[in-house]
Amino acid sequence: MPVLNRVAEFQPEIAAWRRDLHAHPEVLFEVHRTADFVAEKLRAFGCDEVVTGLGRTGVVGIIQGRGKGGKTIGLRADMDALPMTEKTGLPHASTSEGKMHACGHDGHTAMLLGAAKYLAETRNFDGRVALIFQPAEEGGGGGKVMLDDGLIEKFDIAEVYGMHNWPGMPVGTFGIRAGGIMAATDRFYIDIIGKGGHAARPHVTIDPIIVAAQMVSALQTIVSRNLDPLANAVLSVTMVEAGEADNVISRTAKITGTVRTLDGDVQDFIETRLGEFVPQFAQSFGAEASVRYARGYPVTVNAPEQTEFAASVARDIVGAGQVDDDTAPSMGGEDFSFMLNERPGAYIFLGNGDSTELHTDTYDFNDEAIPVGVSYWVRLVEKALPAG
Repeated sequence: MPVLNRVAEFQPEIAAWRRDLHAHPEVLFEVHRTADFVAEKLRAFGCDEVVTGLGRTGVVGIIQGRGKGGKTIGLRADMDALPMTEKTGLPHASTSEGKMHACGHDGHTAMLLGAAKYLAETRNFDGRVALIFQPAEEGGGGGKVMLDDGLIEKFDIAEVYGMHNWPGMPVGTFGIRAGGIMAATDRFYIDIIGKGGHAARPHVTIDPIIVAAQMVSALQTIVSRNLDPLANAVLSVTMVEAGEADNVISRTAKITGTVRTLDGDVQDFIETRLGEFVPQFAQSFGAEASVRYARGYPVTVNAPEQTEFAASVARDIVGAGQVDDDTAPSMGGEDFSFMLNERPGAYIFLGNGDSTELHTDTYDFNDEAIPVGVSYWVRLVEKALPAG
């Protein structure tokens, strides 16, 4: 089953929805126009139920197949944009100052709407589909908020599936892997306390900037010398703050950074090691230091059975040679991980061609990927819930 002819026929319509969404980006939970757009389309398609306001501004559409038996599977798309200024110069560029669809969530939303239209027309499956349109993926944890609002229980969802476009992968290809496919995204905050004084008399101070400068390098040994070289981890210092005047040695300094891991044990180790390392390192300079470790999104873990199933669906659409079922994981984060912690499922990468990278001000979703993504969603439903 290659790309569906019917889907290819209304690709221009889906692309028009996508470009409208792109021109009107909204961030975090403030996706009111987008949610209204989605709910209006779902009702027009004839979905059996459309629920709004789940997880504050999330939308769920329910489509019942021809048969009344079968389970309910969830298909999820994220709706929110990023707080950044677009510089694509495209006709459909953002009209909202300081907001941009730089991660392709406009495309994700449009493709799931396209699948909803097709599935509501044909209903060639036995069971139910929950179409999940989620706010606040970009840092707001909207997936968890929807879960906390009863997403799984209200709709009796048995499995969940997600998709993300991937620049650099050719259009018409997919990438997936069992296990960790995207990283846990944690942050750490280090406070260093020394002894301030006049910049001309450093010998009577305990300079926290010297401590911070040495610590930035030393922190890298947690990954390079404490972890197995085959383990996947990133520890990046992203901010160092200290001082207010050029003739004063500050009493304090702050270091902020991020930790990315693909394994829970590695995540636990780094958190523990930071807690041990930071105060002891500062003490060697006569300073004091403390660290606060804040866990963010967990590892996005694909269940083996559902991963193989999703890969088989992708192969049905584009052929076996166009599906990498052992794709390299990404150290980026994804709050679909919360849903995968609640129900088995799989998250797949969809080729976006030679676009610029995600989260850049010149990025745009590739509309040529729409028929591939929509066909994947449709085939997944019809294969997971075969009509009797």
